[in-house]
Amino acid sequence: GRNTLWLPGTDHASIAVQTILDRQLEAEGKTRYDLGREKFLELAWEWKEESGGTIVNQLRRLGVSVDWSRERFTMDEGLSKAVIEAFVQLYDQGLIYRGEYMVNWCPASQSAVSDLEVENKEVDGHLWHFRYPLTDSNGFVEVATTRPETMLGDTAVAVNPNDERYQDLIGKTLTLPIMGREIPIIADELVDPGFGTGCVKVTPAHDPNDFQMGQRHNLPFINIMNKNGTLNEKAGPFQGQDRFEARKNVVKQLEAEELLVKVEDYKHTVPYSDRGKVPVEPLISTQWFVKIRPLADRALESLDQHHSPVFIPERWTKVYRDWLVKLKDWCISRQLWWGHQIPAWYVVSETNGTITSETPFIVAHHEAEAKKKAIAKFGENVKLEQDSDVLDTWFSSGLWPFSTMGWPEETKDLKTYYPTTTLVTGFDIIFFWVARMTMMAGHFTGQMPFKSVYIHGLVRDENNKKMSKSANNGIDPLILIDKYGTDAVRYTLVREVAGAGQDIRLEYDRKTDESASVEASRNFANKLWNAARFVMLNLDGKTPEELGQPTVEALELCDRWILSRFHQVVRQTRDYLDGYGLGEAAKGLYEFIWGDFCDWYIELVKSRLRQDANSASRVVAQQTLACVLEGILKLLHPFMPHITEEIWHTLTQKSGEVLALQPYPIEYLDGQTEEQELQTTESELLTDNKSDYPDAQSPRSGTSLSKEKEISKQSVAVLFKVREISRKLFEDYKEPIIAAGLVVGGIIALNILTAFVGALNRISLVSTSLELIGLGYAIWFVSRYVLKAENRQELSQKIQSIKAEIVGQEDTQQSSELKEIESKMGIIDGNIKQGEDIKDIEDIKDIEEGDVKIDHDLSSIGNTHSSISPSSLIDSELEQRFELLIGTIRTIRNLRAEAEIKPGVTAPVILQSSNSDERQILEAGLAYIKDLGKVNQLTITPALDKEVKNTMAGVVGTVQVLIPLTGVVDVDALRAKLEKKLRKVEAEVKSLSGRLGNKNFVSKAPEAVVKGAQEALAEAKKQESILRDRLNRL
Repeated sequence: GRNTLWLPGTDHASIAVQTILDRQLEAEGKTRYDLGREKFLELAWEWKEESGGTIVNQLRRLGVSVDWSRERFTMDEGLSKAVIEAFVQLYDQGLIYRGEYMVNWCPASQSAVSDLEVENKEVDGHLWHFRYPLTDSNGFVEVATTRPETMLGDTAVAVNPNDERYQDLIGKTLTLPIMGREIPIIADELVDPGFGTGCVKVTPAHDPNDFQMGQRHNLPFINIMNKNGTLNEKAGPFQGQDRFEARKNVVKQLEAEELLVKVEDYKHTVPYSDRGKVPVEPLISTQWFVKIRPLADRALESLDQHHSPVFIPERWTKVYRDWLVKLKDWCISRQLWWGHQIPAWYVVSETNGTITSETPFIVAHHEAEAKKKAIAKFGENVKLEQDSDVLDTWFSSGLWPFSTMGWPEETKDLKTYYPTTTLVTGFDIIFFWVARMTMMAGHFTGQMPFKSVYIHGLVRDENNKKMSKSANNGIDPLILIDKYGTDAVRYTLVREVAGAGQDIRLEYDRKTDESASVEASRNFANKLWNAARFVMLNLDGKTPEELGQPTVEALELCDRWILSRFHQVVRQTRDYLDGYGLGEAAKGLYEFIWGDFCDWYIELVKSRLRQDANSASRVVAQQTLACVLEGILKLLHPFMPHITEEIWHTLTQKSGEVLALQPYPIEYLDGQTEEQELQTTESELLTDNKSDYPDAQSPRSGTSLSKEKEISKQSVAVLFKVREISRKLFEDYKEPIIAAGLVVGGIIALNILTAFVGALNRISLVSTSLELIGLGYAIWFVSRYVLKAENRQELSQKIQSIKAEIVGQEDTQQSSELKEIESKMGIIDGNIKQGEDIKDIEDIKDIEEGDVKIDHDLSSIGNTHSSISPSSLIDSELEQRFELLIGTIRTIRNLRAEAEIKPGVTAPVILQSSNSDERQILEAGLAYIKDLGKVNQLTITPALDKEVKNTMAGVVGTVQVLIPLTGVVDVDALRAKLEKKLRKVEAEVKSLSGRLGNKNFVSKAPEAVVKGAQEALAEAKKQESILRDRLNRL
């Protein structure tokens, strides 16, 4: 296969980890400042070693196919070096700057958070209306706000310049209540005249929109809040109060001064810190920013011009693009200690030993480089102090695809594995991570970091709610793994996905830690295990390789069917996987393995496995079982790696190999036997691995497949396929192709003849002579071949002879075998001879004891002129017709159960169908019907000569299935038993109907009791219907 790499790793989650540690310290009555930065970081690394392995441990338990020797952490030495290099390069290119801007401030973590780390929640709040008095008169304006405490920092009131109500007030001043500060009335287009009264209080230091207005109108920026969410000295009498406490007190004060007009209930959106879980506070702060537009535009160009990367499902492309279009500069500094410390050093000697907004700084790779630069600029006596902030975690995560490969060095790994093929991630971090990676990769490497992005859905809890720590509704996969096994958990998570990118709901009982869906997957694993044990017990200790592949000619009917189904499933699985339909692929494998292979094929060949050891039929059954089982293990391995690996080793006895490195099954190619197909594919793949990847066992040293060889190989493969497809097409459509060729040839010949005759016509006397000759020949032909019946028959034979010479004749041996079967089965032109219906099993037995077995010749199924081409094992028509056999056996079994026929008792069965094709299918599969249906006498007939009494009847297709019960069961006793059950159920229906018809019961009983009664009634009615139906069948 290809030289692939799945590299595991984790990021340092700076905000989340620091929040946990701060809470631990708070519980001890301490803060991080009591410990100091160095001690705090030691504590953080200890926590990482103890708790940070939880995710990695879960991945290991799940058995993900990663290279654990390459596991990385974003604060590893190599990745930290890449982070510093990226920061310095961006700064030197003018793409990182430091400035005072409004940021989202989280009072809980006391750090700036990016727009992406803000979750907008709709809350039921209030809208307070206040009066602000005019300075030069007795008038006032009314303003409305959802955050009354911020009025302490107001520096203006704004109205829309087109609002006629306030034209005369623009330019006047107001006296700010409580603070007594004089503030202007300004006009700004940003004001919505329809909101509140149309007058808006302006707090430039505490609102993003007000910040813009403040800049436009040169208003003062008054910050009234500390970083911990309390009010500072600029808040006057409310200094030291928490922001929410101050809100209540400000309202009380305004109400006491009779300036509170009214309070309205108001549903609005409040931004919450995704990590701190508290409302963020817009604050003006000095932070580090990335100029995002150049980076975003490059990513947009890749998407628009090169359709890179490709999103699956495609709908996420628009979401990703829209985000890139509207991106604002990225605040990358965080007021934390855990993370990559910003590589900037302040020259504090220039500002009296303290860091201010005016302190000059040096950006460098390390302190020694910074000092050298500072000395060159400021002299020998400089004092430096590194910026205490750390970088946003997503800054380092954005470098992940190439930093883990050794960037900024040009390493062998970077050349081999970058860019990667597919990123698998959740939709909730498209903005956090995917966009950051594409922007960073585009800038630093000039290409997108991956070709495609598969956006998977979320695993939701049993109530279909998103799992989160705050909701405390997470489901620990390790609990389910301990209870049901890793493969069961893996398979469930994949199988439940219906459509690429869809969310799934995981069934889970929190009281018992049980999951019905995972238990079903565990049962599937058990089914496979037991089936594999049965197969291996019947292979006489031989491996699939020792048994070899069966020849197409030796295959019996059910062998051809299961091989056709297997190769269909191979094709289906590969198609689904290529289209990221993982859930559909898993479901298809489940249905084939449990249904077709375990429930049907194994049952169909059990009688052959009991034959003599030298029986050819037994050997073919063993070969087919081994071949299909090994193929199943390969197909299922990516979904259930542990159980398939274990079974495969026992089956193949290959101790030095692993299943994961075997070629994935490919559907059967036309023109090859299956053995040739498998051997060719495997040898080609192994040759490719050895020649192109000399150190394939060591993922670190792999080299890329040369483009020239890849193109050459693909070209040869395409030419081979064209040749094979052309040959197969000619075989399948030989007659139409020849006919079309004759028509085209005839037209060309006619045109030539017409031209020739035209030329002759222009010669004197020739035209008249030819007409006379033609007329004479026509008269002779009619008198010779048309006038008499025997002459017409002779002409017909001549035409048929010419046709046979051109088109060819059918295989004479096949024709003779077919005629022998038809004569024994009483078939003429696909129809049963009248008066010669097959009456019982003995008629078929005579056929099987002859030279030709029906099971061995599929030409007896359906149209006698069509048969399975030995060049292909896939036969959709055979599969469709085999469904009739399976449906018939299933119906017989159901009827036996309904009639309560004991398992050890055989019974006669009548199959009636007026459709000759259906009868032929049933006749060809007669041995299977008899064996699995436990039939002692089988009658297949186009019509019933007389009414058959005391029968159980069912229908499959247009086949009526009848089991005469006389002599098999005591019909009177069965009828009496069914009638007794029916009376009991009827009484239950009557009782439940009465209770539910009682209005007092329905209105007063608990809802659960009423619902239980309704469900019980529905079930009782269903049982009543079933019992009546059974009695009617008797």
